Parts: sequence; structure tokens; C-alpha cells
Amino acid sequence: MFRVTGHLRLGGRSRIERDVDTPVGGADERAQYLGRVCAMLWPAPATVTLTSPRHDPIALSVPAGADPGGAGVRLTELIVLPGRERPRLLVPSERRGAASAVKRYGEGGSLRARLGKRAISIAIVSGAGSRLFEDRLRIVAADGVPTIASYLAAALGCEIRLSIHLSATRANRKPVLQLLSADGEAIAWAKIGIDELTRQLVRAERDALVQLAGSTLTALTVPPVLHHGSWNDLEVLVLGPLPVWRGRRPLSASRLSAAMREVAAVGAVSSQPLAASAHWQRLGRRLSAVVDGPGRAALSVALDRLADQAGDTVLCYGSAHGDWTPWNMASTAGSLLVWDWERFAHGVPVGFDALHHRLHSAVQPPRRDPASAAHALIERAPALLERFDLGTAQARVTAALYLGDLAVRYLTDRQAEAGAALGDPGSWLIPAISGALAAR
Repeated sequence: MFRVTGHLRLGGRSRIERDVDTPVGGADERAQYLGRVCAMLWPAPATVTLTSPRHDPIALSVPAGADPGGAGVRLTELIVLPGRERPRLLVPSERRGAASAVKRYGEGGSLRARLGKRAISIAIVSGAGSRLFEDRLRIVAADGVPTIASYLAAALGCEIRLSIHLSATRANRKPVLQLLSADGEAIAWAKIGIDELTRQLVRAERDALVQLAGSTLTALTVPPVLHHGSWNDLEVLVLGPLPVWRGRRPLSASRLSAAMREVAAVGAVSSQPLAASAHWQRLGRRLSAVVDGPGRAALSVALDRLADQAGDTVLCYGSAHGDWTPWNMASTAGSLLVWDWERFAHGVPVGFDALHHRLHSAVQPPRRDPASAAHALIERAPALLERFDLGTAQARVTAALYLGDLAVRYLTDRQAEAGAALGDPGSWLIPAISGALAAR
């Protein structure tokens, strides 16, 4: 949905390269977003300055002239990757911390992406990184000045170093911080809710993980909650790291579906006709709350037709992760590690997670056209959902309903207005639903 300076490549483009080259959210937008994030995480009287040997410094929070100096002042420098034009990842300037932060970033990525990150880590450890990656974020704060770093250090009870991941443009965009120990080891992750939507999502993930911690999960492992709180009008969730360093294991379809079935069984599982289900009623209320427009009108027509044609189809309902993608998990020898639970919900049609995983695997660049992928999802649903004990008719209705549910989510979150890639469901999700219904 969403070129490393120095041309460091190994086994294809790294995830940092791929994300930064994505046309959604240009250089100016990314730099502006970094400025907004810095102003929230290090508010005045702390000062944040973007420096580069090739450009004049840029004050991101307060005028550079207000930069304090003297005793009792702490200076922190972060390396800006791949550079100030398109900031994607900020890591500590210390070699070990920087290498660890890069290594742990995007653990759910492909082998090529992991190899690319390893090349960057090696360059940083060797000392070449200081020449290849010269842009810095310079943070100056007097002792006792509250910042996100001081808040997190107090919450965890130890000294920390920060690494910051800035995601691609989307409505639910929020800074994610990797917390490192003084010697550079990853000790936690912090998600920061910065507006109404992302604060709500951070709270939802906290609630989901607390509930899952009380469940008996054997097919997968979820992050532990270390801290949840509010600071400076930001919602802060700190999660313990998952053991992503364990040896990787190829992910079979049976292992993935077993984990998804286990999640579906958390809480009550029921069967109901589509039109009589609580999920259908919630979907209608969510769509009614969407701002009126062509997307809402077209989706309303498509869902009405779905109810007319398949309202009496009995579906199974359980729990769902809500955003189960290849980059939100890692298959290791010990367990299937799964993170990003902010969309976890109950009373969801069984099979939604499998459909979400397949669709988002298909639409990631440079793969197939999104509209074709959405249409193919309905056609291939019977084979995909066979492991969930769904018949052909149930599977196709579940897939059409999933596309409608995802479209409502995008409209509710106003993803198109936020500039998200694929944020307009009218360009790919709704036509797939309408096309499948017309073919019935």
C-alpha cells in the first residue's frame, strides 16, 4: 500500500528501498510528516533539526536559534534512511544500535528484503554507513524536559535508544518506535496514536492482546503488552519483541490456516444466515455513518444486491485478526509469530483472514492489477476456504462480503482522502463485488 543512497543492494531491493520508491506520498509530504511527528514526540523546549552536509539545516520543531546548549543538555542524533528527501527509517547513530534497528525492521518481509537490510546493517557496522548515509536528525533537550524518550524510559525503567519507522501515506499512519537498550539490543516496540483514528486503533490493539494473552494459543504467538498509557495527548502502547531471530521455517498453507482457525475460535463461534447476522447489521450501520458520496452509494447498491441474492446463505462467525498479511507475521521453527492486532474483532465471518492474506499478497507491487486480484479472489474462494469447511456457495458469498467489509473500512477511515494507495474502493473493490453478483 502502500533507492538507498550509495546503491547498496543484495538480492534485490530492500523493503526500505521499495517503500521509499512508492509514488504515494512524495518527498515533500514525507518530510512534512517527519516534521509533524518530531513536534509531537519532542515538543518545545526540545529542538529537532534535520542536518545534511549537502543542504542547509531544517528546524523541524522550533527555530534553530532556540537550540539550548551548555551543561545538562542531551544531544541525540538519528541516521535518516535512506535520506532526508524521503525519510522512512531513523536509527541511532551508534553503530551497534543502528545495525540492530535496521535488522529488526520489517521482519515479515521477503528473503530479498531481509538480505537487503543485512547489507545495510553490514555497511553501518563496518563504518561505511556514516559515509553512505549522511543525513541526521539532531535532537537537543535539557535534562528534565519531557519527551517521548523520557516517557518511555520511565515506563520501562531503563535507559533506551529510539529508532523510528515512518509508514507510507494512509489514514491509519502512525509512528512506530523500536526501543533499544543502551548496548543496542531490541527490547520493545512502541506504537503511537497521534489522532482520533490511530488513538482508537492503539487502544483496540491493547484490548485485543490482553484478551489473546488469556487464551490458549498453540498455533501462533502474539506480542506481550508491556505498557499502555497516554502522554502529551498521544496514545502509547509498548509491546515486547517477538523472537524473530529464530530460524525461519517455510510457511505451509496448512500451518497458516490452522493458525487462522485457532484465532477464529477465540470467543464464541456461531452460524447464521447472512442477512440475519449481527455482522451484517454492524456493516450496515458502519456504511450509514460514511460521508455521502459516490463510493458509499455504489457500495450500498452492491451490498443490497448481495443481501437479495444470498441473504439466506448460512455463514460461520468467529474472531479475526483483521489485517493478516505476509508482512505482519514471521514463520519460525518455534512458532508462527503474528503482530499488528489493531483490527481484531469478534463476530466476523470465518475465512476473512485467509481472504485478506491472499488479496494483499496479490496486490503488492509489482504483482497483478488490484481490480483483477479482487475479482479473482471471489472466483478462487472455494479452493482457498476449503480448509475452513466452507462449501462453494458459502465461500463465494464470504469473499464478496469480505470485499464489501474492506470497502466500508476504507470509506470509514477516509483512506482515499488521506492519499493511501488503493484507498478508493470504487476503483477495485466495489466493481469486483458488482461483477460477481452480475454473473450469478
